[in-house]
Amino acid sequence: MTNHLSAGRIIAKSAGSHPSGKVHPATVRFLNEAGISTEYLASESWDEYEDWNPDIVITVCDSARGEQCPVWFEKTLKIHWGLTDPSKIEGQGEDIKRAFHKTISILTSRIKKLLEEGIENLSEHEKTLLLTKLGE
Repeated sequence: MTNHLSAGRIIAKSAGSHPSGKVHPATVRFLNEAGISTEYLASESWDEYEDWNPDIVITVCDSARGEQCPVWFEKTLKIHWGLTDPSKIEGQGEDIKRAFHKTISILTSRIKKLLEEGIENLSEHEKTLLLTKLGE
């Protein structure tokens, strides 16, 4: 979503500590419905990014709060945005649809705010304040 919305201003990668090995079909469906390309989506481990040094790591799932990031992220600004993982929602079709739409809406709003504020030009302190505020 970040890559789509930022149109190259921000380079984002998505990975986790316990990837399932496949992108959830509902993720593909609802991102496509939102006009966001899923062509390059993959379920990846953060171990695949050991040589990458991101400026910021944002954990988004409720289950990721307090999870220890890999040692190679030690000097990276880390922020947590606790969102319910819509792929873990149990229920009927409408419940799942609502959960995905809500998550997509929240992330879209936050990403757009980062872009409006010019996140790529902010100091580390300003980034921390903005990212923390958006995650509240």
